[in-house]
Amino acid sequence: MNLAFPSPSVWIATVPGVALLLFALMGRRIRSALLVGFVYGAVFFLILVSWTARYLGPIPWLALALLEGLLTAVALIPVTLAYRWIPRVIRPGFVRSLMLSLVVAALWVGRELFLGNWPYGGFPWARIAYTLSNTGAARVSSWIGISGLGFVLVLLIALLVELARSGRPLRVGGLVLPAALAALLVFLPAFPTAAHGTMRIGAVQGNGPTGYFDQRAPLSVLNAQTSATESLYGKRMDLLVWPEGGLDGDPFQDPALADGLDEVAANVRAPILANAATQKGEAYFNTSFLWPATDHGALTRSDVQTHAKRHPVPFGEYVPDRAFYYALAPDLIGLIGRGYTPGADAPIVRVGQTPVGLAICFDVIYDELIAEGIGGGAQVLVFQTNNADFRGTVENLQQLGIARMRAIETGRTVVNISTVGTSQVIRPDGSTQASLHADRPGALLDDVELRTGATAGVMLGPWIEQVLLWGGLLALCVAGGLARVRRARSGA
Repeated sequence: MNLAFPSPSVWIATVPGVALLLFALMGRRIRSALLVGFVYGAVFFLILVSWTARYLGPIPWLALALLEGLLTAVALIPVTLAYRWIPRVIRPGFVRSLMLSLVVAALWVGRELFLGNWPYGGFPWARIAYTLSNTGAARVSSWIGISGLGFVLVLLIALLVELARSGRPLRVGGLVLPAALAALLVFLPAFPTAAHGTMRIGAVQGNGPTGYFDQRAPLSVLNAQTSATESLYGKRMDLLVWPEGGLDGDPFQDPALADGLDEVAANVRAPILANAATQKGEAYFNTSFLWPATDHGALTRSDVQTHAKRHPVPFGEYVPDRAFYYALAPDLIGLIGRGYTPGADAPIVRVGQTPVGLAICFDVIYDELIAEGIGGGAQVLVFQTNNADFRGTVENLQQLGIARMRAIETGRTVVNISTVGTSQVIRPDGSTQASLHADRPGALLDDVELRTGATAGVMLGPWIEQVLLWGGLLALCVAGGLARVRRARSGA
């Protein structure tokens, strides 16, 4: 399964990855299934998110990976029960294979929703659909959402597993449904959205000292961003985008930072979509804001359009249940001195008459935030991120794959701009329009396509998730009840 995710992004590895897991869960009791599920989940996440140990050492990495492994183990128990109960109530044949595969695929989606929502807001980082972000199959997400695409993929694999374990010679009839699903993944076109002109956007990757433990002189982050922006001075643009953490502090309270933004905005003659840690009363926010290009005097937070990060990262940007965890690891928890408050403002800014949808760093993984932006009329999406704490790892490529999937799912151009890379402009079909290499400064300037209209995947995706979640659990409960009744009758 790890081979299927960036990098190396060998998507076909999902087939043996899922199939072997399903085979390993068959015929097991609860305790045995827990062990299998934990080994699978722990090994998978230990490798996939090994980048979490880059700066803070093994404790956060082990804590996250082993917790996700434990949650995976619990959430895979229903799959084991499906393989136990459904064969007891449906006779062997096509109907049993189809029903079993449908329920298993739905329960897989339920497992992803469980990990993606709990605890502390969840960690929906490793959804199986993301393995298809570089393939034509990603277009299916524009019709039925990311969870819907994951359901189709797992359904196809579960059907192939049923064919493999049936013990019967392969027949054309048994291949019709798997072939139809494969054709759907290969040939379904993207849900249509309407072209609505273009916007000329500049995006700057400053490669400054933006890591948590980076040594930095005063204004060094601003200076790095400004230096990388100079190649765009005097060129026409509608919007300049800087990444998350592209400033050293709060420009609403630091005149030097405000003056620096004023100077850059004057030179590019366009507003700047910037980001910084800002303070309001006693609360701190990870805030993106649209800094105007015109003369304005001193600005306050209320003078500009803002969006604060909706999902601050637990144990990265704040510490939940701080007293409890501080007692366990005081040195580590003590490093996180300032906690960010979740934002409540809409993930939209207007550049002239054009709504621009936003997501700050890990917020890109939360469906409801992306849908809120599209529902607010966003015609292009801008994702600002700071990957400096994970230099030299594949974290930025994993996040970039999610950004690519968002472009396809929503039918929108995505401008994904990082402090240190990899930064890209991604077209609505998922292809790369422009790119900056990691670990070097640079600037992009492109006419990006604007689009209107919400895809079916954005509108129906949440409903499809709920149908799959509760439908899979209901089918499992019915099968379990019927199996118990039959067992009682046979015993009598």
